[in-house]
Amino acid sequence: DVIAGFLYAILILVIFHPVVDLIDNFNLTYKYAPLIIISCWRGWEMTAVERVEQQLAGLRIARRCVPSEEPTYLLDIHTSRAAQPGSSPLVAVSCSNESLRVYDGETLRFLRQYGGRGGLLAGVRFAHTCDSLVFSACSQGTVKCWDVRSATQKPVQVFSGYPSNVFISFDVSCSDLIVCAGTEKVEKDTFLVFWDARGITDCASATKEPLGVYSESHNDDITKICFHPVEPNLVVSGSTDGLVNVFDINKDNEDDALISTCNSDSSVSSLGWSGEDYKQVYCMTHDEGFCWWDMAQLDTEEPITLLHVLDVRESVCAENHGLHYLVGGFYHEKAGKLFLIGGTSTGDIHLISCSADGLSLVGTLCGGHSATVRSFCWSPTDESLLTGGEDAQLLLWKPGAVERSLTKKASLKISSSVQKRVRVHNTSLKSRKK
Repeated sequence: DVIAGFLYAILILVIFHPVVDLIDNFNLTYKYAPLIIISCWRGWEMTAVERVEQQLAGLRIARRCVPSEEPTYLLDIHTSRAAQPGSSPLVAVSCSNESLRVYDGETLRFLRQYGGRGGLLAGVRFAHTCDSLVFSACSQGTVKCWDVRSATQKPVQVFSGYPSNVFISFDVSCSDLIVCAGTEKVEKDTFLVFWDARGITDCASATKEPLGVYSESHNDDITKICFHPVEPNLVVSGSTDGLVNVFDINKDNEDDALISTCNSDSSVSSLGWSGEDYKQVYCMTHDEGFCWWDMAQLDTEEPITLLHVLDVRESVCAENHGLHYLVGGFYHEKAGKLFLIGGTSTGDIHLISCSADGLSLVGTLCGGHSATVRSFCWSPTDESLLTGGEDAQLLLWKPGAVERSLTKKASLKISSSVQKRVRVHNTSLKSRKK
């Protein structure tokens, strides 16, 4: 009997106890499965953000453009969407010599140049639905559309403003149906001017008159305009009056169209959209401030301000490099993260991560530019970065790239009639909405 009892005890330990543990583990797993899944998801999400930040910090120079005969500041950069998979996109650059240059997006080989001596350019944008059409606005009161397939210097479309208009900002809606340009203040007037951009290729070289203007929402130079990335009826504008206005241009009049007015408390230098479904708006100021608002909270009791930094130079610690200025920002959809780009007067580029808790330095790109960086364009397709500056260099940065040409250009910081627009902030602001 003693032996039988001993064997029975061993049988329970070897066979039945593991089965009971398995059942208990299953019950626990079943019970706490949601918590386990959430924990795993959060861990994966953090890993994704960290992976993107490491990738950005690991950007290296892949290409440099061959220097032009007339070195100029590179003031704005935009890339086309590749017409076919595997094809190379195009790069358009607006320059301080009043010209627009087009390059191959992969090799940075110069292709052609438009304009020159036709007024200072106020930006450059490719059409969203046609990779061969590129727009530029100029200080002489016109927005021109060029077809890069053509070697002719004649634009395929000219959008004319009113006689007193001096355009210093513009954008094209994501549907390519509307063009909007912002003006300098002339006497007491400043305008957002709109045109119908349909049928460009059907009426080549014709001049289009404005559809209308918004004239009451800003009281100083309109320095930046940005259409929503996916909703063609939404546009945001920023001004030296410190106001950032969001409009729904489907409305019948300016008062109804004005959805929100936010105050940056300084002269706006750059702005854009961010966040899930791009419901957030951010802006940078000429005195290196940063503001970030959530438009999704407009109809709630929650505050719309996500972050307001008076001086990013004091907020972000960049060891041994410093931060002298901000260039702009971009929203990384894969990481669900907003990043800012700033730099130093010697050409170093700082990548800065944004959160509601504050700003943090992700990495610094060195060894590229030798003077202030004025422009950039982020490509989500291949996660590359194009930068241009006062050293006349156009650089292509890619994760882990090795530069094919090892010859670094000497400093080409040049004298230019173009100076950064910095205005003393006008403290006499209109009353504003939430």
